[in-house]
Amino acid sequence: MTTLSSLWSPSIQERPVRQEGQADSSHSLLVFLPRMKMLLLGIWILLALMSCPGTTEELFEVSVWPPRALVEFGQSLTVNCTTTCPDPGPSGIETSFKKSQLGKGPQWKEFLLEDVTENSVLQCFFSCAGVQKDTTLRITIYQPPEQVILDLQPKWVAMEEAFTVTCHVPSVAPLQNLILTLLQDDQELYRKDFTSLSGPSQSAEVTVNVRAQRESDGSNFSCRAELDLSPQGGGLFLGNSATKELRIFEFSQSPQIGVSSLLEVGVAETMNCEVARVFPAQEAVFRMFFEGQELSPFSSWKGDAAWASATIRAMETGDQELTCLVSLGPVEQKVRTPVHVYSFPPPVLEVEDAYPLAGTDVNVTCSGHALTSPSPTLRLRGASNLSAPGEPAWLQFTAREEDDGRNLSCEATLEVQGQRLLKTTEIQLHVLYKPRLEESGCPGNQIWVEGMDQMLACIPEGNPAPALVCIWNGMIIDLDVPQKATQNRTGTYCCTATNQLGSVSKDIAVVVQGLGEGIAPSTIFIIIIFTLGMAVITIALYLNYQPCKRNRRKRASRQRELSRDEESQFVDIKAEVCNSHHC
Repeated sequence: MTTLSSLWSPSIQERPVRQEGQADSSHSLLVFLPRMKMLLLGIWILLALMSCPGTTEELFEVSVWPPRALVEFGQSLTVNCTTTCPDPGPSGIETSFKKSQLGKGPQWKEFLLEDVTENSVLQCFFSCAGVQKDTTLRITIYQPPEQVILDLQPKWVAMEEAFTVTCHVPSVAPLQNLILTLLQDDQELYRKDFTSLSGPSQSAEVTVNVRAQRESDGSNFSCRAELDLSPQGGGLFLGNSATKELRIFEFSQSPQIGVSSLLEVGVAETMNCEVARVFPAQEAVFRMFFEGQELSPFSSWKGDAAWASATIRAMETGDQELTCLVSLGPVEQKVRTPVHVYSFPPPVLEVEDAYPLAGTDVNVTCSGHALTSPSPTLRLRGASNLSAPGEPAWLQFTAREEDDGRNLSCEATLEVQGQRLLKTTEIQLHVLYKPRLEESGCPGNQIWVEGMDQMLACIPEGNPAPALVCIWNGMIIDLDVPQKATQNRTGTYCCTATNQLGSVSKDIAVVVQGLGEGIAPSTIFIIIIFTLGMAVITIALYLNYQPCKRNRRKRASRQRELSRDEESQFVDIKAEVCNSHHC
């Protein structure tokens, strides 16, 4: 029930009408008269209320539009205040924001609020018949998560080490409606809401620590911000950060260099550098250096191992250094190894005459190369004793026919850094001798089986390789083409082998026998097998013998000194030999 005192003391909902332009008076009478007037008005209203209770509350209403205000940070808001009073008195709004009146009517006023930057409560009031009523409008600002920042530290993480994922939204409101979600690829890693957060802060952040696992290598991390304003009558605002890739690595073992500790000047060697356990092995980067000069390595990998190799060629003697540098992500490991470079050319082997005549002396000398330091120890194969260090080795012997094709060998040994090194030089000896027609290679009696293909079996010996000519009944036989054995092939064949040193001739008696001429079947079979075998052996020996002899080195000076006249008389010699043997 309304009392007089309540009328005399204005409440929040009902207050005395504001008097605009009223001047203060210093005179006491002017102060007393308004108070008496207000007292009489209060008594009159009290009497009216006693006779008709509730009339004042139902006298008029005040409303505001919109009933709820959701404003983006820094934007403007239009507010309309309306009353049901038929003849309203003073009215307006109370707010901390900059305002301007857009329009008005008998029962309404419209205002524009500018640069709304914080949550506040606006008051709209109207007076009617000396009574003022007001209503409030709660203004809520919002700021979409336009900037979502993801930080991944560090970007390269060692296996089993912890890394930090942080999502930061510098400007967003209201925080109570915000949810931040950290994502690893498409999987939710962590989710946080801010419903319990109070205060004026307009930035949000979430941080998680994760232990690095191998399967996380190459994962993409991102952050999603969701601002849900549906409880305030708004919509859903989404913001996403840029993705960041996480790299996991393992690089706990140092690289190892594989190379000989001794390198020879001018000789190409392979330098290897390997890391036994590294992940991801295919991304390990190798750089290799030889005395500061960068090499061009070829790298490869398999499983968790990676390696590289490069070719090195030292050009100066002395102690030098090899370096291998391996990097993976932010980690770099370097290993060095010393090497010693030496000079050790093969020994010098000299033969006074590499093409001696059979029966002549051969002098051989073995000496160390001038660039070898210190002087090596020399050994000449066939010599009785080792020479003293730095002294040459000597050998003298008489050339024999069986020495043709003999390899003369000179060995030099040198001790470097505690290691014994060996170098060898070889020269093949070519002993020159006259042709020979031995029974083993050119049988004097040969049996052919009638009707079969036969070849005369005759391989001469001699150096240079002799030329062989066989004549039968005044005709030269083609020794490379098999002949059909007939009875008229029976007879004596005269074969002559000739080289620049002379010639030799031999008669070969060939008998052609039929299959039934007093020979047992088993004997005929044996003869056939023997003849076929001899033919095959003859062809093989001839084909192998001729190319080998053709490819021999140039004849020695002694051979070049043979008389051209002797060569020109080759045909005459053959004829004379054949005549002397009645060919």
